[in-house]
Amino acid sequence: MFRTAILRSAAAASRTAMRPSAAAGRFAIAPASRTGSFVPKTVAWQAVRCYASGSSLEKTEVYERIKQLLSGFDKVNDPSNITESAHFANDLGLDSLDTVEVVMAIEEEFSIEIPDKDADTIHSVEKAVEYIVSQPDAN
Repeated sequence: MFRTAILRSAAAASRTAMRPSAAAGRFAIAPASRTGSFVPKTVAWQAVRCYASGSSLEKTEVYERIKQLLSGFDKVNDPSNITESAHFANDLGLDSLDTVEVVMAIEEEFSIEIPDKDADTIHSVEKAVEYIVSQPDAN
């Protein structure tokens, strides 16, 4: 029923001369063909959304940014203990609440959202670096 209504309106539009309107500049209505199909033809340029994968972050860059973030964190007992294999609780003296705050700071630093199940596995600098490098949308 809907298809029939469209076909009738297309046939009527092709028989009568219509005043040009704003929509007429964008679309041209194809005359009704013998098969009865209605296919509008686009006249104006259509925008196409293209995605490009940006360059991924390097491990050294991610490590340096996390190291800088942790060195500015007040509760780290000794900033010289921040290494690539440093554990938040064992080496840096952070408790579980501090670890959550560090993960939130990492989210903010790299403009990503870390789900709770993944945040529970990040307990060291090495795990944080691996997670950030594996995220394609990390900045």
